[in-house]
Amino acid sequence: MEKLHLEVSNQYSRLESPEAATLELFKLLHASGKFPISGGELSVAFVDDVTIGRVHGDFMDDPTATDVITFPADPEMTSAGEIIVSVDHAQSQAKELGEDFSRELSLYLVHGWLHLAGLDDRNDDDRQKMRAAEQVALALLESAEKLPRYCLRS
Repeated sequence: MEKLHLEVSNQYSRLESPEAATLELFKLLHASGKFPISGGELSVAFVDDVTIGRVHGDFMDDPTATDVITFPADPEMTSAGEIIVSVDHAQSQAKELGEDFSRELSLYLVHGWLHLAGLDDRNDDDRQKMRAAEQVALALLESAEKLPRYCLRS
């Protein structure tokens, strides 16, 4: 198993110290061996809808806000990849679905990890496989009592 180094950039001023929780989430996914990704530096950025919309527009030609964007690994740069998540999106979706905010944000991080592990969700068949893998990963976190607790300041 290749070594990972996590770099967290919290650009969302109301999200309280997500570094430790995110590290625990990814350590467990990595150690499980169920969804292996390349070693190297894994960058995670917590952003708002405006920022993720800008990234979405710049790189995918769609300026709308989205939940998570994943950039693949670059072995030449010893990068395991990059995951950008919208805290705004997680907050609004959690409220709309009656879901816990931390679980929704964790789902986005898991989704990004699964993209780095080679899963995709562009067609119906791939989307079903992605959803099943998300549930396996979340169940793994929950059974180990490692589902992160993310907190927002008022």
